[in-house]
Amino acid sequence: MRYILALFILLGLAACQPPNLTGVAPGVVAPGHLEGHVTIGPLTPVERVGVPTPTVPPQVYAARQLVVYQGDGKTVVQRVKIDGEGNYAVSLAPGSYVVGLAPSGVDRARDLPADVTITSGMTVTLNVSIDTGIR
Repeated sequence: MRYILALFILLGLAACQPPNLTGVAPGVVAPGHLEGHVTIGPLTPVERVGVPTPTVPPQVYAARQLVVYQGDGKTVVQRVKIDGEGNYAVSLAPGSYVVGLAPSGVDRARDLPADVTITSGMTVTLNVSIDTGIR
């Protein structure tokens, strides 16, 4: 009988805790965010003066991904898709990461690999320029 009474007292005390108004469970750290814009080019072997550069088709972005690694640069945390307009966004736990380009043909990115530090509730912007190697 004493155990049951003690259980009811503990449940009553737990019910008296103030509500969590932040939307994050107690003891859980809110994620941070990594986002940016990706440019891809060149798309043609010869670009002529006076002729506009072609617009990157959505499928060209869709064929590429960024990879987020743990700080060691080897352990994959997440693969990130690039939308049809060249934008990407991902939520990550606070910490240090390395962002790289998933292998795709002869593509290179001078900006990558890049070290980023994610802080709870903050957004880090990392814009990336992919060189297709077309000459």
